[in-house]
Amino acid sequence: MTRSVWIKADDTVGDWNDRRARITAALEAGADWVLVDEDDVERARELGDINVAAFRTDGDVTLVDDAETDDTDADGDAELAASSVADPDAIIVGKNGEGDATIDLPNDFSGSADLSTLRRNGDLDRGAYVRILDTEYEAFAETAAEEGEYTIVIGEDWTIIPLENLIARIGDETDLVAGVTSAEEAKTAFETLELGSDAVLLDSDDPDEIRRTVEVRDEAERESLDLEFAEVLDVEQIGSADRVCVDTGSLLEHDEGMLVGSMSRGLVFVHAETADSPYVASRPFRVNAGAVHAYVRTPDGGTKYLSELQSGDEVQIVDTDGNTREAIVGRVKIEQRPMFRVALETDEGDRIETLLQNAETIKVATATGRTAVTELEAGDELLLYYEDTARHFGEAVEESIIEK
Repeated sequence: MTRSVWIKADDTVGDWNDRRARITAALEAGADWVLVDEDDVERARELGDINVAAFRTDGDVTLVDDAETDDTDADGDAELAASSVADPDAIIVGKNGEGDATIDLPNDFSGSADLSTLRRNGDLDRGAYVRILDTEYEAFAETAAEEGEYTIVIGEDWTIIPLENLIARIGDETDLVAGVTSAEEAKTAFETLELGSDAVLLDSDDPDEIRRTVEVRDEAERESLDLEFAEVLDVEQIGSADRVCVDTGSLLEHDEGMLVGSMSRGLVFVHAETADSPYVASRPFRVNAGAVHAYVRTPDGGTKYLSELQSGDEVQIVDTDGNTREAIVGRVKIEQRPMFRVALETDEGDRIETLLQNAETIKVATATGRTAVTELEAGDELLLYYEDTARHFGEAVEESIIEK
C-alpha cells in the first residue's frame, strides 16, 4: 500500500493568503495532494507541482476572491483579473451538501444528490467528503466508497472505532482518506487495524505539523530489516578493480550506511563516511560501496548493480538496527582502486563474499562496533542482511541460482 498525505486548503481555512501558505507548506514538505475549492485550482497549480483535488462547485469562471485585500504584489497593486477554473486531478463532492450535513441525508441513498454527482461519467477521478456524525453517515460513506476513487471521512468526535469499521468494510473499493489535525493522529490512522487508512487529510496551518505528517507517511512506508552477523572467514588482497563511491543528496547519520555485496542473498552493511580520519575529511553523504559488479539494495526491496546507478536514482539507507529510509543519488564516482575480497559464513552455513576497497576510511559494522576494513580479521562478526532467495534483474524469484 502506498500512503499519501492530503492538505486541506479550501475557503474554510481562511482567505487566499492563508490557503496559499498551506499549499506552499505542502509543496515544501513533500505532501501528495492539496484539497482546494474549484476556483483555486489554477492558482494552486501555479505554486508548484502537486496533485490538486477540488470541491465540486457551480460555474466555470470566478473572480479572484478578496482581490483588493489579499492579492497584492510587491508594489501593492491589486490583482483584479478573472481566473479561469482549471481541471483538477480529482473532483470531491460533499462540501455544502449531504456529506458535510449542510443538507440532510435522504432516507433512501438512491436519491442522494452527492451520490448522483459521483455516478456521472467523466474523465476526472471522483471522491466523496463525509463527516462521520453517526452510524448513518458511516453507512453513507460506505455507499459513496462504491462510487468514487477516494472517500474522505472526517470524524467529529474522532475515535478509533468508526475508522476501524470503515477500514474493515470498505476494503479495496476506494482510497480511504482519514481527516486528521496532527501528525500524531495521522500515525494512528495509518496504523489502525494494522492495515490503516490509505491517506490522511491534514487540517493544520502549522508548517512543522505538515512536515511531521509527511514524515509519518514516509515511516509507514519504510521497511524494517532483520540484520544479522556472519563470521569472517578470510580477508584477501586481490589487486585493483573499478570501485564505486555513491554520493547521495542526503547527510547520513553515524550509524547509517548501505547494504552491498557480490551476492544478492547476502548484502554487507557498509558505513557512510561520517567519521573524520587523519588522512581525509568526513563525507557524510558518501558510501564507498565496493566494485562495479556488486548489488546495492533499493527502497522497493530490490537491488541494482552499482555500475547501473546514476544521478536521480534512489538507494536504500539503513542503520545498524535495520531501520531504513531512502536517499537520492547525486553522483557516482568510479575509479580503479586496490581491493579486498571479504568472505563470510552465515549461521546457516552459507558462504557470502564481497569486494571492498583496501582503505582505512571504509568502515563496516562488527560485533565490537565500527571497524575499518583494513582491520578485519578471520573470526570477526560482520553485520549483513541475509535472505535465502535468488534475484533476476533485481527482483526476488523462486528459482535455483548459483552465486559463488
